[in-house]
Amino acid sequence: ASSGVITTHFAFEYLHDTILKLDILGHDVPTYYRYFQNYTGIDVRDVPMNDKNVIELFASTKPLGVTPEQIGCPIGTMGIPEFGTDYSIQMILDAKPKSFADLVQIAGLSHGTGIWLGNGKDLIENGTCTIDQIIGTRDSIMVYLMHMGLDSAIAFDSMERTRKGRGLLPEQEAAMREKNVPEWYIASCNKIQYMFPKAHAAAYTIASLRLSWFKIYQPVAFYATYFTIKCKFFDAELVMKGKAKIEERLNALKGAQGLSATEEGAIIILRIVLEMFARGFSFLPVEIGKSEATAFVPENGKIRVPLCALNGLGEAVGEKIVEVVKNGEATTVEEIRVKASVNKSIMDLLTKNNCFGEIPESDQVTMF
Repeated sequence: ASSGVITTHFAFEYLHDTILKLDILGHDVPTYYRYFQNYTGIDVRDVPMNDKNVIELFASTKPLGVTPEQIGCPIGTMGIPEFGTDYSIQMILDAKPKSFADLVQIAGLSHGTGIWLGNGKDLIENGTCTIDQIIGTRDSIMVYLMHMGLDSAIAFDSMERTRKGRGLLPEQEAAMREKNVPEWYIASCNKIQYMFPKAHAAAYTIASLRLSWFKIYQPVAFYATYFTIKCKFFDAELVMKGKAKIEERLNALKGAQGLSATEEGAIIILRIVLEMFARGFSFLPVEIGKSEATAFVPENGKIRVPLCALNGLGEAVGEKIVEVVKNGEATTVEEIRVKASVNKSIMDLLTKNNCFGEIPESDQVTMF
């Protein structure tokens, strides 16, 4: 009261019939879909879900036409959401998935807590069970226990306690033993702290298979889209210097301690650039009049690098430069500087990287 601010409190039950509450999570995948459609004309919903090469991508690099040594990875899933991180790749190598259902298990495991390391991984490694038998998603607990003959209410409550990390009650364990549920299964439930729902894991897996199809059959569109979405980690100056310089930078980053999020992102990007090179694809340099502001664009079987891939060149100034050139407001380097309000450091950056191409310095004609 002394602050002059009146605070009111309402219990949520008085509000929930009149207020709509939305939990909205950002996700890259719909953006991939939009770019793929723009670049290839192919609707992602028409992509086959049973392509043998796509499944093979989770076991080897053969569908990419490269060797593991060339790309520094034993399988071909780098750049695929949910299955492209070192953690997920190691999980795939350990679990050896052979089907869509196995991949759903991995999507569940990689998002759970207390479910893989020190739990499912050990069970697979010591031969107790296989990827299709371990607990991967929360729903599978209830379904499995009902299948074993447990009462549906006990099965449901056992799932709920497990997924929330509360462990099983003694009476739940007793009911499981009565129906011959294996001891390893009971122990596994008691180690879990958090679990993913199966529908969520399935949706991620479907998206990953669609993206994998584009990676194999529409590689230029795939890489152009991938780098567009991850543009903030892309260093155009470094990448245009070629493979040897990229490898040098990559080795320096890998040997460093306490990497920032930007440096971690750069490692992933550089590895995927090298994979793209190994597959025979290349970049076209940043050039005003040909480059977009933020999007990497397929051009004659290569990928044109955008303005914003240059370190220090922000989105707003990149878009302004593209706009004044496209609409004919600026036809010289000097006009670009003035019309797009480009400061000296960015002008120097553009000049250093030969970004002006054939654009003349100014309209001044020398008489002598």
